[in-house]
Amino acid sequence: MKLKLLRALLLVAVICTMNSCSSDTSATPETDAASTQKVVNYTYSTSEIETMNLINAYRVSIGLNSLEKINHISYKSEEHDNYMITNNVVNHDDFVARSENIIKVLGAKTVSENIAYNYSTPQAALNAWLASPGHKENIEGNFTHFGISIRENPVTGKKYYTNIFAKI
Repeated sequence: MKLKLLRALLLVAVICTMNSCSSDTSATPETDAASTQKVVNYTYSTSEIETMNLINAYRVSIGLNSLEKINHISYKSEEHDNYMITNNVVNHDDFVARSENIIKVLGAKTVSENIAYNYSTPQAALNAWLASPGHKENIEGNFTHFGISIRENPVTGKKYYTNIFAKI
């Protein structure tokens, strides 16, 4: 019974993470000044640094540029992880708002996002992204910068990953 439940949960996680989002739309005017301020401070966990290093090592191994981390993008990623944990969902809700914020605040030309759920290690999350055509396309995309957040649901112990890419 446990094996069937585990398989069902794995299938749901794979289906939920198979979708990836991209946006190259220009930002719309925002009236809230706080939402357009650049976040400069972000404290990275060991897992977040490891995930970014793995993504950059993969990109370099296939002849692409490594990406530079931007704290503001990681902050926007963290906001989404917190949203998913609070609402007990795994999705790309409000991606357009996140991408428009990054476009407006950082001058990004394009923005894409990968999410993952319930992977215990950065390598496992990267392997899942690389096995998904849409997520792999984002990792291999024409980007210059990125940010990431990995947060754990304090109730379930499951990890939520949000990785945002930008071309600036």
